[in-house]
Amino acid sequence: MTTPPVNLKISTLSDPSVAAHLSENRGPAESELTHPPVFELKGVTVSYNDNPAISDVSFSVKVGEVTALIGPSGCGKSTLLRSFNRMNDLISTASVTGSLQYHGADLYASKVDPVEVRRRIGMVFQKPNPFPKSIYDNIAFGPQLEKRRGNYSEVVERALTRAALWDEVKDKLKESAFTLSGGQQQRLCIARCLATNPDVILMDEPCSALDPIATSRIEDLMSELKSEVTIVIVTHNMQQASRISDKTAFITTDVSEGGSRVGRLVEFDITSKIFTNPTDSRTEGYVTGRFG
Repeated sequence: MTTPPVNLKISTLSDPSVAAHLSENRGPAESELTHPPVFELKGVTVSYNDNPAISDVSFSVKVGEVTALIGPSGCGKSTLLRSFNRMNDLISTASVTGSLQYHGADLYASKVDPVEVRRRIGMVFQKPNPFPKSIYDNIAFGPQLEKRRGNYSEVVERALTRAALWDEVKDKLKESAFTLSGGQQQRLCIARCLATNPDVILMDEPCSALDPIATSRIEDLMSELKSEVTIVIVTHNMQQASRISDKTAFITTDVSEGGSRVGRLVEFDITSKIFTNPTDSRTEGYVTGRFG
């Protein structure tokens, strides 16, 4: 398996040492048995108005794997996911502490450009959110914004092919994206993300609004894409997590002495172990449906 280089634009990063870290190709050789980490979290806490929403999270996300974040509603899964590409920066009351490294570089270093981070670490949201544009223009938007040289039609075809959508839309590229079904719109959003050649794709419950057939298509797509990109997914669907992920993090909610709720990582391990032989009884209770 090969992994695309992490080619963050040095021109967008004013700190040369940070740019050097993020520009290095850290993809594994075919013979490597252990995938290197894309993300390393150590004591990560995300707070709103100085009140922790999720606290003291530590684990690694490896190249070429699907990592699932599971846990009851309100435990901070989506908040944690947004910290991977600095989406929480867009919330004025949010703050992130601890260490979150991306390919060995501090993702929250002051001179790292968060816009460039989000180009390399794309995101697919719970509900499909195509732009009010044509199918073609949805996919070409990112490359055009970057003023990338080359043939945009080739970029559009490649992205739609990677998202398993090309054959369904190749004859109606100029039609509105809103003419597509919900499942097609979600794959369009994945294709739009892929058009900028991300290193990582974050998915926040991408199938929750889809029917079983569309969900199956998205799951198959994730399994295919992990040979090219690393995926981190938030899901409430235990069967989905067990089917498509390589590693799983179980997060639950504790109540502090002051009565506030805070998410905490209970267990992180190989998915098969989480679902068949978890270490913590709370994990077992959640994955077997006894609570949550």
